[in-house]
Amino acid sequence: MRSHVKKVVVILAMICALFPGRSFADEVIKTSKQFEFREVSVDKKTLPEKMVRFQFDSGYSFQYPDAVRGIYVTGHSFGGGRFDQLVGLMDNTELNAMVVDIKDDRGHLTYMPEPNSPNYSIGQPYIKNINDKLKILEKHEIYPIARVVVFKDSVWSKNRPDLSFTEDDQVWKNGRGESFVNPFLKEVWDHNVNIAIEAAKLGFQEIQFDYVRFPEGFEKRDQVLDYGMGEYKDLPLENVQKRVQAVTDFVQYAKEKLEPYQVKVSVDIFGYTATLPEAPGIGQNFTKISEHVDVISSMIYPSHWTSYFGISKPDLEPYRLVSEYAKVEKEKLSQLSNPPLSRPWIQDFTASYLGAGNYRKYGKAEIEAQIKALNENGVNEFLLWNAGNSYTSNVDYTPLN
Repeated sequence: MRSHVKKVVVILAMICALFPGRSFADEVIKTSKQFEFREVSVDKKTLPEKMVRFQFDSGYSFQYPDAVRGIYVTGHSFGGGRFDQLVGLMDNTELNAMVVDIKDDRGHLTYMPEPNSPNYSIGQPYIKNINDKLKILEKHEIYPIARVVVFKDSVWSKNRPDLSFTEDDQVWKNGRGESFVNPFLKEVWDHNVNIAIEAAKLGFQEIQFDYVRFPEGFEKRDQVLDYGMGEYKDLPLENVQKRVQAVTDFVQYAKEKLEPYQVKVSVDIFGYTATLPEAPGIGQNFTKISEHVDVISSMIYPSHWTSYFGISKPDLEPYRLVSEYAKVEKEKLSQLSNPPLSRPWIQDFTASYLGAGNYRKYGKAEIEAQIKALNENGVNEFLLWNAGNSYTSNVDYTPLN
């Protein structure tokens, strides 16, 4: 009998090394009862202070840069002919990171996983040789970040209407024809976290979650649309707070699940959320999300603001807009005991859709103005957004150096 107990103890030691949240002693006692072993006695004081924890090794040796200065890269660009051009941009400038679509705005994976993967049906062959691409990034010392679009997911909404929002038995779409899956549901969380884990296994050093929110204007639709609320249904909270709780809980859950894979976790968030206690419709609370991530990436494109900070036409004043935002964010983050790193998204595109007199053509001066405003406020990291991945040339990305 005692020899069987010893075998169980050895096995449990291995299990506890993988699942450090559980006490070794408790597992021994639990399992001894299950097998009706009554002679087990464990002195917790004699156990090692730290059990060996599972740590995943992707096989790559990426180093975190002095400060991340990155660009957005679609799956098409990463897997296609533009890849070499973008690597050249990294080699010839102070840029040093790529944020690569792994799960895109439609809900597709941008590469084909293994045929036995539960996500095989949503894969697209945009990136046919993803391992080779990551080896090139490693060689050129380019920090790889996997972008995972979470709750905006037209593909899965169509396949699983029960995980989405419906109206008259049809999946609800916004004005742009996009659908969202439901942040209240744990199955939705796990779907996206598992995709993030696979990205970590591929070798990406950071997971950036985007669209971590309910649809815009959801507060005007929450009483009209049909959707489940899972475990949040009976919480003694108003609907606004239920949404905030669900979004925050997802971020915390994802961070915990990704810890064994030694990756950083970042979240994209609307810039205006830092100026409010919380965004009531979409469920984003800047402070609460920031408490559970390594990096917070506010989207502060001047073109996306209205008359904030006393600036009537923000797109015309990139330096002033970014400077005013950075001051607000700095104050907000200073209130946290363990604040994340700030790495905002800035604008490298021209917002001509704003109409004559409301926009300016963005180029070298406008990009450098945004970076200068961040640097002067102690923010040394940033990400450039251009949907077509066509980035301005001859920019000084370290204007204060």
